[in-house]
Amino acid sequence: MINATPEKVYEAITTTEGIKGWWSTDAKVEPQVGSIAEVAFYNRQAVFQLHIDRLESGKLVEWSAQHDMPAWKGTKMRFELSVNENGATIVNFNHSGFESMEGPYAMINTTWGSLMYILKHYVEGKNPGAWHQA
Repeated sequence: MINATPEKVYEAITTTEGIKGWWSTDAKVEPQVGSIAEVAFYNRQAVFQLHIDRLESGKLVEWSAQHDMPAWKGTKMRFELSVNENGATIVNFNHSGFESMEGPYAMINTTWGSLMYILKHYVEGKNPGAWHQA
């Protein structure tokens, strides 16, 4: 639950400024279906290329991984945004399509959990800093 509007959460997930606020300070995102977002780590030794599959303002973001990072290629990420009875935004996040639950899956899963916590604080204005500082 994030104490902000779905539009504010959506902006944090779909813009360069937003991604730089909670995920990686080395990011380039154009909120347009069909574009490729880049989120980089470790002096660009790891660059995640995410095809933007679907966007519904304030409601839904879907990406598919295009890069060759272990276990990621062909996986899909989905952020569904809704509002609860108190006006807070609920983020239902799913990263699916892994070939196996072995190898890096546990680390990826755990990292997304940390990222959702940082996203929450970023959108709520607590400025935690990005998970990865370039």
